[in-house]
Amino acid sequence: MPLRTAAATIAKGKTMTRFRIALVGAAGRMGQAIADVAVSENAEIVAKSDLGDQITSANADVLIDFSSATAAEAICDAAMKSSTALVIGTTGHSAKEKQAIETAARKIPVVFASNFSIGVNALFSLTEQAAKILGENFDLEIVETHHRMKKDAPSGTAKTLAGILQRVRQTKNLRHGREGISGEREKSEIGIHSVRGGDVVGDHTVIFAGQGERVELTHRASSRETFARGALRAARWVIRKPAGLYDMRDVLAL
Repeated sequence: MPLRTAAATIAKGKTMTRFRIALVGAAGRMGQAIADVAVSENAEIVAKSDLGDQITSANADVLIDFSSATAAEAICDAAMKSSTALVIGTTGHSAKEKQAIETAARKIPVVFASNFSIGVNALFSLTEQAAKILGENFDLEIVETHHRMKKDAPSGTAKTLAGILQRVRQTKNLRHGREGISGEREKSEIGIHSVRGGDVVGDHTVIFAGQGERVELTHRASSRETFARGALRAARWVIRKPAGLYDMRDVLAL
């Protein structure tokens, strides 16, 4: 998709083309973080909206969504109507809402990712490698921690990690927490545990527990700025792409 804006500036020794954003979820934590770093990424926010507001993307090169999963269908419709590229960072979508995103991706380019941090995407790759190397003699557990205001659990990132482990182990056996006489752990089991409290931006740990040894892979986010810059990187990348469903591994060429 060609850029609608031709202006370009020299930043950090590189030519960076200015691009325009319609931001959904502008009043939220991630929306505010994107607004804070947009200028330094040579991006201009030309439209803002929040859940329930009218979504306008006609004057934008890309629509970025960090609102609510329940708005997915309306957001996809707005992006398709104006043929605007779409970046979705919201998590917790239902099957119907995911279907709306997949339908949109047949007409416009869409980056749909559970986490826009470069470090987390490195964690995804390392988790897959570790699972293959360590094999079936290591028990798999995922622990994620987020701030008390987060609405969905497990986090989208934890679900992505679980999906990676499921593919490597060829199992669908997920266990969300344990309580009471839960019995012995099944070998095929992948445990997921969600912790909520305070203002934690986001911590994720994948535990590989074997006999006499344990391997842990951990990513801790201390600022939402890393997610905001990742989302803007995805937005810049997706503008010229053909219709299709992409994720951050595509953006980072992993």
